Amino acid sequence: QVQLVESGGGLVQAGESLRLSCAASGSIFVIDGMGWYRQAPGKQRELVAAITSGGSTNYADSVKGRFTISRNNAKNTVYLQMNSLKPEDTAVYYCNAEISSGTPIYYGMDYWGKGTLVTVSS
Repeated sequence: QVQLVESGGGLVQAGESLRLSCAASGSIFVIDGMGWYRQAPGKQRELVAAITSGGSTNYADSVKGRFTISRNNAKNTVYLQMNSLKPEDTAVYYCNAEISSGTPIYYGMDYWGKGTLVTVSS
């Protein structure tokens, strides 16, 4: 059974920084794409940033230049460094990963973490 566990959320003031982490565990064969999504109250879940196994990245326009996604493949972990936070960044942040796992191997399954709350006060 594969699990994704996020950490690092919290309450900060506008302009401050936070670093989110998401660790994958279980009978993992390989992890392909990993990403961070967020969902603010009353809004749909949206992609914040994504990173391929090779390190190529993609960001939402709203976070470009402020957020940086990275991963440590040896630790099956993805990070989101969030700088210059704004009140509109307030949301529950979810980790997502495409993982091949198990015996026999199930390829390319989509997994989600339970989310971590980020609150940015003005």
